[in-house]
Formats: sequence, structure tokens, C-alpha cells
Amino acid sequence: MKFYLDTAEVFIPDNEPVEKALSRTTHLCFAAHQDDIEIMAAQPILECFQQKDKWFTGVVVTDGRGSPRDDLYKDYSDDDMRLVRFKEQRKAAFVGEFAAQVMLDLPSKIVKDASREESVEDMLKVLHVTKPQFVYTHNLADKHDTHVGVALRVIEALRRLDQSERPAKLFGCEVWRALDWMIDSDKVLMNVSEHENLQLALLGVFDSQIVGGKRYDLASMGRRRANATYFESHGVDATTGLSYAMDMTSLINDTSKDPVVFADEFIQRFEQDVNERIRRLS
Repeated sequence: MKFYLDTAEVFIPDNEPVEKALSRTTHLCFAAHQDDIEIMAAQPILECFQQKDKWFTGVVVTDGRGSPRDDLYKDYSDDDMRLVRFKEQRKAAFVGEFAAQVMLDLPSKIVKDASREESVEDMLKVLHVTKPQFVYTHNLADKHDTHVGVALRVIEALRRLDQSERPAKLFGCEVWRALDWMIDSDKVLMNVSEHENLQLALLGVFDSQIVGGKRYDLASMGRRRANATYFESHGVDATTGLSYAMDMTSLINDTSKDPVVFADEFIQRFEQDVNERIRRLS
């Protein structure tokens, strides 16, 4: 595959030939930044871990140059941070036994510009080779512009596939906005109770972020535990770790559906749920 930038990279943890490694993919995640995959897609990583018939591939779209930095990394240039974050992402792919880790190395400004085709074209190249059953990306209610930009570019890429090539499901996952606000019937429940050690290891390799001032490891594990406890108010905990996702499959099955209208439907159901409860108890 030849991507838009010559600096793009495909890393294969077990050293299989690139096409063979990518073609075994069953679960594919498109994320904006290094460490987003490990924050939002722990469930599919765990589902594929040590399995012969399920393989997880991660795709990081942007270059990581704009990362916040402190402590050991406070004097690192943007180019230095790019190299560090690429190295950390390779470590995570090795720890999680990914089928492959793709890094497209695109500047965020390209991804956030709907008129630019580069990210969509690169995503299509990955999709044509991997042909995944399930695709994971950022949810449309995320509050980070680059995350929402990636989600929209993923939707566009999937819509360009022939109907027979599209995945069975597209999920939008939690990073820069939790999805606990959605009504329960809208939530896709992703059980991440098992392998807490592996989850911590996957988050912990991103030292430049953790030492650099962002405790994503503690925050992500805390969110998963909080989701598990606060999901059900009248019963004991069914899980010890839970992530939520937004089912965005209808956006690729109905290519005329406006993502704005789609996202607003979730918000309207939440608003209705809140209003009805207040009225009922007033």
C-alpha cells in the first residue's frame, strides 16, 4: 500500500508479511491519536487477544506532533514527540498482540478539513485490504475536533465501499466525552472486566502522556469501573469494567442520513428521558 505520506508506517508485531497480517483483521479501529485506541477500544483488543480466528488492527490517523508535554519531555520538539509517540504506539501493538498497527502520520488540519480527501483515501486503502467485520472509531458526540473529524472521515470511507464490502457494525467509542449520558437502550455495552493487567499495560506504555501531565491510565480505568457500577441503580454490579459505544452502523447502511441528524436523535432521546422523569415525579 502507498499512502498519501511516505512517512506513513505499517508495523506488524509478529513479523508476518504485511498483506497477510492485514488480511487476517476482523476488528479494525480508526483513532485520531496515539493512545486513543487503547482508551476507547479495549474491548475488541481483549476479544482478539490470544485468539487464532480474531485479530485486531489499529490505525492512528494523525502524527502526534501537537501533544502536550512536561517533565522528561518538556523540551521535546514536535518532531521529537512524533518519534516518541510512534515508538509508544508500536509498544502497545506488541503488548496487545495486534494483527497490525498502521500510522498514517497526517497533520490534524488535513483530517479536520472536510474538503481534503487524503485521510479518506488512506482509510479506503486499509479497508480494502483488511475487510473487517467490525469497525471502531470516535463517537460523534466527542468534544475533540480531531476525533470528530476522524469519525466523519471514517463514515465517508465506509460509504464509498460497495455494500458487500462494508462491515457488519460501526461503533463510536468514548475518549473525550463519556457516553454515560445516553439512555440505556442506546448504549452498546462493552464488557472490559477481564485482563485489567493487560489494560493497564496498554495504557501505561504511553509514558510521554502520563509523565507529561495527563493520567489517561488512571482516568480510563476509573471511567470503566464507574460505568460498571453506575449502569444499574437497583442491582448489584454485573461487571467490574464497562465501556460504552454508540452504534453508528445506520450511517453506513443509509448513505443519505445526515450525521448531524443522527447524533441529534440520541440527544433528543436523552432530553425526553430527563423531561419525562421530572414530570412524573413532580
